[in-house]
Amino acid sequence: MKTYATYFRNDEKEPLRYGEINLINPPRQRLRNEEKKTGIEAVPVFCGFCGTDYELMKMGREKKLTPKFPDGEKRLINGHEGVVWVPSENRFAIVLIRGGDSCDPTRFTEDETYFEYGCDGADGIFCDKGFFNPDMLLHLPGKYDKLKKLPLSLAKKLVFSDPYACAVFQYERMCDIGEAQNFRVELSKRKCDEKTARKYAVKRTFDRTVIFGLGTTGLFIGDQIRSNQKDAKILFVGRSEENSKKALFVKNELGCDYLSSGGMNEEETAAAITERIGGTASVFVGTSGTDVEHRIAFEQKVLGCNGIYNSFSLGPKVTFDTMPFGFKNQVILASINFTQKHMETAIELLCKSKFDRLVELIDKDEFINNPIDFYENKIYSKGAPLKTAVIWNDKYIDSEA
Repeated sequence: MKTYATYFRNDEKEPLRYGEINLINPPRQRLRNEEKKTGIEAVPVFCGFCGTDYELMKMGREKKLTPKFPDGEKRLINGHEGVVWVPSENRFAIVLIRGGDSCDPTRFTEDETYFEYGCDGADGIFCDKGFFNPDMLLHLPGKYDKLKKLPLSLAKKLVFSDPYACAVFQYERMCDIGEAQNFRVELSKRKCDEKTARKYAVKRTFDRTVIFGLGTTGLFIGDQIRSNQKDAKILFVGRSEENSKKALFVKNELGCDYLSSGGMNEEETAAAITERIGGTASVFVGTSGTDVEHRIAFEQKVLGCNGIYNSFSLGPKVTFDTMPFGFKNQVILASINFTQKHMETAIELLCKSKFDRLVELIDKDEFINNPIDFYENKIYSKGAPLKTAVIWNDKYIDSEA
């Protein structure tokens, strides 16, 4: 079957293009020991742009995309954030991106394999129609079962299902590691039983939280921490002005503090952070995608004793001096992605959220006419909105709701 789509390929001049291509539909496995299933047809309705897409486009320009293509193909339909319509089931759905021959695709081991729709080995959703494992087409909350048109405000919220699921996973991981890291400290300090000590250890993990970067993943991690840890001090650090839309959202909607580091050097930034949170950080979350993160945390000593460094950026190299690192008993955490449970939780939470305010739309016809220009000069340019999305099939969208 043929469809129209945007797709990546290895090409210095045109690594992303729009046009007609042949769809493939190989059997795919959601989890190890489950049956491989051929995909069922789905119609993409609303699609969001992710920084991963931009990195894949750059890889195509450098002719490094071959390992990402589906088997036997020389292209990859991009896109993994959004909402699709499933004609055979008469409902809207969110695509669970990651599956494969593994017990938990987010924590796969050397003898396991995985794929990701729109990212790695499987076609994504920037197409007029596609095929997806039926077990990986997740349901919206029950009250939306009979919708024939998706309210635009709801579509904007659900475009965050993937990154918000990452945040749910991140919060869970920080709780797990923070508890294991510090419950013995609390046990000694409080002379209490182990169950009580573990509870205090989780709470103390987020006492003074620094989130370095002001992208969507950072916002969502902050939202998860604030929702679950009402007393935590949470400070976002970014280059945006104090009165920027993102900074105001952090302060007004998430109930967190914000520090604009624009114009500061690293030493000044570190001093401002510790002053604002009243000490060193108990957890430092790096989401900016820059090497500044680890230097602020380790070289400038913003991360405190027994603290956790959560490296959530792809790209930067994290270095540290082993002597103080060891004696301060710090931990470096690095994990990406999420499970189906995390995404289902994210879908439920997003439907009740106000995150639709952060999404701005682009015109589909203008985008497909020159997708590279849109990526480079509108979606990922300086001053671009926090989240950009496109209505891919307006037949299924209620733009007034």
